[in-house]
Amino acid sequence: MLYISTRGQAASVSGAEAILRGIAPDGGLFVPESMPRLPEDFVSRLAPMDYPARAAYILSFFLPEFDGLEALCRQAYQRFDGEPAPLVRVGEQFLLELWHGPTCAFKDMALQVLPLLINKAKALTGETRELCILTATSGDTGKAALEGFRDVPGTRVLVFYPEEGVSEVQKLQMVTQEGGNVCVCAVQGDFDDAQTGVKRVFAQNLSNDHYMLSSANSINLGRLLPQVAYYVSSFIDYTMQKPGKPNPVVCVPTGNFGNILAALYAKRMGVPFGKLVCASNKNHVLTDVIQTGVYDRGRPMNRTDSPSMDILVSSNFERALHLLGADVKDCMERLTAEGKYTLSDDVTAALQSEFTAFWRGDKEGKDCIRKVYEQAQYVLDPHTAVAMSGVCDDDLYSDCIVVSTAHPGKFPEAVLEALGGDDLEDYVTVPDALTETKKKPRRFSASVAPDGIDGFVKEWLTEPCVHR
Repeated sequence: MLYISTRGQAASVSGAEAILRGIAPDGGLFVPESMPRLPEDFVSRLAPMDYPARAAYILSFFLPEFDGLEALCRQAYQRFDGEPAPLVRVGEQFLLELWHGPTCAFKDMALQVLPLLINKAKALTGETRELCILTATSGDTGKAALEGFRDVPGTRVLVFYPEEGVSEVQKLQMVTQEGGNVCVCAVQGDFDDAQTGVKRVFAQNLSNDHYMLSSANSINLGRLLPQVAYYVSSFIDYTMQKPGKPNPVVCVPTGNFGNILAALYAKRMGVPFGKLVCASNKNHVLTDVIQTGVYDRGRPMNRTDSPSMDILVSSNFERALHLLGADVKDCMERLTAEGKYTLSDDVTAALQSEFTAFWRGDKEGKDCIRKVYEQAQYVLDPHTAVAMSGVCDDDLYSDCIVVSTAHPGKFPEAVLEALGGDDLEDYVTVPDALTETKKKPRRFSASVAPDGIDGFVKEWLTEPCVHR
C-alpha cells in the first residue's frame, strides 16, 4: 500500500514513511493511493473478535508491511477502562462511547496506538534520529498526545493550545502533564492560530541529521487509520443489537474533520452506512460548505461550551476533497490567499451525496444535556450534546449512531449549568484521571503570541525538553 499527497506534488511513500513524516513535502496530507475493500463477510468474520483484534484486522489493510498488529493494539488498549469503543443504547439512540481511555476523550483511540506505530515505522525504515512531535490542539489532542508519547524512548513532544480556548480541566490536564520528554505552551489566540503556526513550522523543513519533525495531529496518517477501525466495529455492534436496520446514519460532532473522515473511509471500504452527519457548533464553517459548496473562514471565532469544535480551518477536510475529486491544491491556495474557495458543482454534489450537516448553539446543547438526563439518566458532554440535539430534532436520524467524543467530566461547568447542580458526582462518576488532575502541580506556564511559535519551536529543538 502506497500513500500520495492530497496536493499531488510529492512522490508516493510507504505507510511507514507517511506516518513518520506526518505531513507531505508539498504541504498536503497523505492519503491511500487506492482504498482497500473489506470482504463481503466482514461482519460475520469480525463479530466474534474483541476490539483490539478488530482494530488490528482493519489496520492490516492499510499497513500490510507492519507485523504484530494485534499485539500492538492489545498493548495500546490495555489502559482503557473496559471495552474501548462500546455501542450503548440511550433512550431511542445508540451512542458510540469513545472516551474510555486514559485522558477520557476519543483522541485516545488513536493516540495510544500512534507511538507504537511510529516505533514500528522507525524500525521498518531504519530511522534512528530523535522524533520530535509537534502538535496543535483544540483541547483533547494535546493531552492524549502528551500521555501517549510520555517517556517513549527516542521521542519528545511539544503541544500548543489556545490560551483561553479550552476548558479548565483540559488546560489542567496539559500543564500538569508528567514525563521527561514533554513540553506545553499556550498560544495567545485561538486554535486556528496555533494550527497555522504549527503548519508554518513544518513548511520550514527543520529536520536535520539529529532529529526529525513529525506530528500527532490528525493530519498524521497514523492518527486517522486507527479511527477507521472503530467505525467498522460500531457497524458490527449495531447490526447485532438492531437486526434488520443495516444502514444507520452516523452523526459526529465535528471540528477538524478527522473523526468524520474516518467514517467516510470505513464507508468507502464497504461498510454500508447511510449519510454521514456533520454536527457543528456556532463555528459552523463545515455546515456551510456541505450545504452550499463554499468554504469561507472569514468570520469571527466563537468560544463555545464545545471548545474542541471551535475551529474555522478544518485540516482533514482536505482529505475528503481529494477523495471526492476536487482540485485540492487550488482550494488550499485560495483558502490561504483569499480566505475562501468555492467547490465545483460536481464536487459539491459528491460532497452532499456523502454528508449532511447541521449546527446547534450552546443553548440547544444545554437543553439536550438536561433532556437526555431527565429521560435516560445519562450525562452527555457538550460536544456529544451538539450532535444529539440535532439527531433528536429530526426523524431522519431514527436509525443512527451518535459518536460520543468525551466524558462529561472534562467540561463540568457547562454540564452543571445545564443540569442545575453543584457537583458533577451527583450525576455521573468522574474518572480518577480527571479528579486527580486538580491535585497535581503545574509544570508548564509558557505563553507566546502566534508569531512567536516559530522561535519557541526552534529553541525547543536545540535544547533538551525542560520545564518552561
